[in-house]
Amino acid sequence: MSLSPLGSDIQQGSAAAFADAYGGTDSQIADLRFFYDLLEDWGQRMNLVGPSVRSDFWLRHVFDSAQLLHVEQAALRWADVGAGAGFPGVVLAILLKGRTGAQVHLIESMAKRAAFLSHVVRTLSLPASIHHVRAESCPAPKGLEIVTARACAPCSRLFEYTAHFMRAGAKGLFLKGRGVEQELTDARRTWTFTSELIPSLSDPTGRIVRVERLKPRG
Repeated sequence: MSLSPLGSDIQQGSAAAFADAYGGTDSQIADLRFFYDLLEDWGQRMNLVGPSVRSDFWLRHVFDSAQLLHVEQAALRWADVGAGAGFPGVVLAILLKGRTGAQVHLIESMAKRAAFLSHVVRTLSLPASIHHVRAESCPAPKGLEIVTARACAPCSRLFEYTAHFMRAGAKGLFLKGRGVEQELTDARRTWTFTSELIPSLSDPTGRIVRVERLKPRG
């Protein structure tokens, strides 16, 4: 998978530009559009997401989520910790739909968000499962390859939530912002791990952090 550079159209919120940059199919774009409509509907009724999610949907949220599949192109079995309104987990499930063996585990402790995610998964027939539990209480799904999270917690706390997934064999792949280097420095006080910082394609200040060999220090 090769992602094209972002043009002004996607920066202004164009589904067509996302399709060009990502290579999305007509059915994927249709599912993403319907996901947007569901966010609009539920967001207004339940205060599910802020207005920025809807105004920056294609660049800040969809493309930001989709780039994870550019980093781990062969991975089929994902877990999204603190899945929230579905970024990156629902986007990943939409883009993996139809691939044999694909499964995305959406882990969300807040009831109204878990209910929304369940509705999206049912409505779009996505290869995804909802786990309405705290991440640290969720057993590691069999065969999990990648555990991810976006805007969930600083790395030191995020590692507490995801360590058991990585012990079971998954890699960590986390969407982070400009302060990630300090987060990793802080995390090394209590954890040992290897990490790689990958530039974000959706945000010049963002990074994707690949984490492996995570263990408590001491």
